[in-house]
Amino acid sequence: MSMLKKALERGLTPSNVISYLCLQIMRVNGALWGGIRLRLKALALGVRVEPGVTAHGPVGLMRWPGSSISIGAGASIISSWRRATAATLYAPVRLRTFGPGASIEIGPGCQLSGTAITARSTSIRLGRQVMFGPNCVVVDSDFHAHWPPEARATEPDMEADRPVNIGDYAWIGMNCLILKGVTIGEGAIIGAGSVVTRDVPPFCLAAGSPARVLRCLKPGETPQPADAQ
Repeated sequence: MSMLKKALERGLTPSNVISYLCLQIMRVNGALWGGIRLRLKALALGVRVEPGVTAHGPVGLMRWPGSSISIGAGASIISSWRRATAATLYAPVRLRTFGPGASIEIGPGCQLSGTAITARSTSIRLGRQVMFGPNCVVVDSDFHAHWPPEARATEPDMEADRPVNIGDYAWIGMNCLILKGVTIGEGAIIGAGSVVTRDVPPFCLAAGSPARVLRCLKPGETPQPADAQ
């Protein structure tokens, strides 16, 4: 009651106070129950979750026997539209491996928001503090042979799978698709809605479908806020 009284004395309306309290309760409870569910599921499925990982909402974990999934210390996993900032989420975060030897490595401090990461037979690695906007997809495979067309439904073409590496501090905008064999360099920015089919050098801005490099920082240059738009 004293907190409410102080808020009213500052000129805050009751609705503003209630709104703030609801946001705080949602944040705390979401992290508590999401974290518990994630750790119980990870323990049962053999997924490594390091200390300080937070999860809001359900997290889909699907690990094929003989493969590995790890989530680094301090990572943030958002699967609830209530906690998503820029947009609503199409689906919860999903981490899936399809075969023995496949691996997904989420680096320390990474931020996933409705992100789907699927490693069929190779590896997908995120470096330190990689940030994903809502609803991004990362894959290491096409999942079907290109040619002949009549074989696409039956031929998985696993020989064509290629690993994906995303460097430290990279920022992937919302609704991006990262395809097989791509390396995104340290500190790079991928514009919203991009389809990344080729490598992006460190500290460069790339956007489009397919994504192309728009500019790169020069040594010692400080990026301006407009560079991320």
